[in-house]
Amino acid sequence: MDRTAQLTARSTEYEIAYDPPAVTAVAPAAPASLHVRAARLLEANWTGGSTVPSRKLYPHQWSWDSAFIAIGLRHVSPLRAQTELETLLAAQWGDGRVPHIVFNPSVPLDAYFPSPDFWRSSTAGCPAGAPRTVQTSGIVQPPVHALAAWLVHRADPGLSRARGFLARVYPRLAAWHRYLLHRRDLGGGGLVSVVHPWEQGMDNSPCWDAPLARIAPAPARSFRRADLDHGAPEDRPTDLDYGRYVRLAADYRERGYADGDGDFAVEDPAFNALLIASEQALARIAEELGAAGTARRARAERLTEALVERLWDPEAGMFLCRDLRGGDALVPERGVSGLVPLLLPGLPRAVAATLLRTLRGPHFSVGDRTRLVPSYDLLGEAFDPHRYWRGPAWFNTSWLVERGLREHGETAAADALREAVLRLAAATDFAEYVDPYTGEACGATGFSWTAALALDLHHQQHPPHERQKLDKGAQKGVSPSDTGTFGRSDKGGDRG
Repeated sequence: MDRTAQLTARSTEYEIAYDPPAVTAVAPAAPASLHVRAARLLEANWTGGSTVPSRKLYPHQWSWDSAFIAIGLRHVSPLRAQTELETLLAAQWGDGRVPHIVFNPSVPLDAYFPSPDFWRSSTAGCPAGAPRTVQTSGIVQPPVHALAAWLVHRADPGLSRARGFLARVYPRLAAWHRYLLHRRDLGGGGLVSVVHPWEQGMDNSPCWDAPLARIAPAPARSFRRADLDHGAPEDRPTDLDYGRYVRLAADYRERGYADGDGDFAVEDPAFNALLIASEQALARIAEELGAAGTARRARAERLTEALVERLWDPEAGMFLCRDLRGGDALVPERGVSGLVPLLLPGLPRAVAATLLRTLRGPHFSVGDRTRLVPSYDLLGEAFDPHRYWRGPAWFNTSWLVERGLREHGETAAADALREAVLRLAAATDFAEYVDPYTGEACGATGFSWTAALALDLHHQQHPPHERQKLDKGAQKGVSPSDTGTFGRSDKGGDRG
């Protein structure tokens, strides 16, 4: 479909938020708005078919990163947001899994570990239907993708319908959910299990300490940590933890990526809550395509019931992880994962009310002592305000909690959290994560999902006509090459 046809098919209800004017005169530039800065960053991290999380630290495509990035990209280029998801789903395995990394073949092998030659997806993953034409990892990440696809569609329904976007991604998303529901119900209670900490996305959380303690680490000489080239060792996972990550991944690979027999299997509240939210989104997508969404809504209700039955702990005041290989017991650690189910509309009222109290109480202190939502219990023995997922605040989890606050009518609290996200994203040059008390930047800067989700919250805060006025004022005197055109480009640690 040519560009003219795309534009004429586009709905007039939604406006493209970023369309920099052709400016030839160069004058002293006013500070760029957050919207423009975020858009520039996403352009800089665009590789032609997808967006890297970070140019140096994470130089490939990550699964849940791309979902969050697409949610922000929809405000600047719905076409690119659709392409982001399509590129990821093109690497889907035959059994339905969506791999957590899709490797860029132009990136040197030693730029990131574990690299393609560690995962050996096209050979070790052959029994599970790994693609032959692209190299991927063999594990997965949280299923945010159907929610992202629905939000991307709503940003420009005309373009989406003209390209057949939902019709093309729906079968892949349905297969992805089938894989999780049928292959990963390792506890038999209806919930999905993760088989590696990287799958849940919050890699180094203290919630994994007890399940990981049973794993014999891989020898230190068997791998090289590329993440330490770009991050301070005191902020990253320890060598012991990293050795256990490598051991789990290698064992999974040697089993041909078959599920069910590994030494690590945990039911995680955030992973399952995002699956429920995406089941609800798939129901909407099905209805948009002329099918019934009733069965998916019923499944979302059943999953919500199972989530409460298996992972809710009234004494902790939140959801906890269940360690299936550790006596089928709840892990007594409070992580931000246990707050993420707040985004579900079907939670029992008493459960939602208790979650809100926990969010504001001494363990997380949101709206009082902390600026964003800490990744771990402020009172926990393992709390560290700077070490990866052991206390720092991340922008994607704060975005999810903000959405949950709005879902349950906590508008003032949601507004305050949104403002904190926007302020800290701008002040830290879109940091990967921040100290929850001070807001000090940690990890990488120029982080894509931070920019994308700040863009999404900025869009909520400013109507399109107001945002265009602000951005045009901020762009005065800025050359077109500075703002970017969102065209295709050849620009080229451990991550969950």
